[in-house]
Amino acid sequence: MQYKDYYKIMGLSRDATQDQIRRAYRKLARKYHPDVSKEKDAEERFKEVGEAYEVLKDPEKRAAYDQLGANWKAGQDFRPPPNWNEGFEFRGGGFTGDEAGVYSDFFEQLFGRAGFGAGGRRQHGFHARGQDSHAKIHIDLEDSFRGATRTITLNAPETDAQGHVYTKQRSLNVKIPKGIKGGQHIKLAGQGNPGAGKGQPGDLILEIEFNKHPFYRVAETDIYLDLPTAPWEAALGARIKVPTPDGIVDMKIPPNSQQGSKLRLKGRGLPSKTPGDFFVVLQIVLPLANTEKSKEIYLAMQKELDFNPRQSLIM
Repeated sequence: MQYKDYYKIMGLSRDATQDQIRRAYRKLARKYHPDVSKEKDAEERFKEVGEAYEVLKDPEKRAAYDQLGANWKAGQDFRPPPNWNEGFEFRGGGFTGDEAGVYSDFFEQLFGRAGFGAGGRRQHGFHARGQDSHAKIHIDLEDSFRGATRTITLNAPETDAQGHVYTKQRSLNVKIPKGIKGGQHIKLAGQGNPGAGKGQPGDLILEIEFNKHPFYRVAETDIYLDLPTAPWEAALGARIKVPTPDGIVDMKIPPNSQQGSKLRLKGRGLPSKTPGDFFVVLQIVLPLANTEKSKEIYLAMQKELDFNPRQSLIM
């Protein structure tokens, strides 16, 4: 996927005001409109300018885009950094085009699922409820397993009197419900955008994702652990100690277990009305043949065992 330099496309510096962005768009849209332009690549340039304007006209999208930094060059291979948009508050406002599909892969990767276009204001005479705002936060697996209260810092884009975009930070204490899953939401009533007149403020909707864990991975309410296992433990069976988010447990490995075998601890996954399970996935690790003794053992196994792991592939 290629990086898009939206400022370069619009012929603007990165400190351009919102008014300068609007004027540049009007000028370029007239220049490249396919119905009037004689430029060979008018249609492509018109779409490119429209996409750049979609991002830069919106303080929220622009602030998030600016966070990627100014060191990228147009056309460079690009992948968004992990958690690139964490902690940004988005209110939305819809797309300029008829549908998200008119934009490039670069745009879709950054903004296609970021929550843009979410709810507007509910009108009550001259008063209006504030827009809900949305942000993505990452928590540790243990926060969901036990429940927790965490302080989060959010970045809310603002525009100053001169039309420059900047970010304003605020911190909130958030209660993490026990058993919350990745992709679920926490609603903080009244913490969204202010209402108009006497309108009530909107809500803040937090989307939950898990930080990468050094041991575990999560699928819905189930937790998985890849467990390094010695060949003799898998072949002969063994009793071993296994770490879980709830503490160390003793587990029996059945004899003749194979690579990738799954052992289940029922109900030891994420808490829920129906608790998830904890799965141990055996990963057989071979000792190195780096001493004379270890080589002798491997040679003895080769001679004594009638074993060919590729037998099923032989026609």
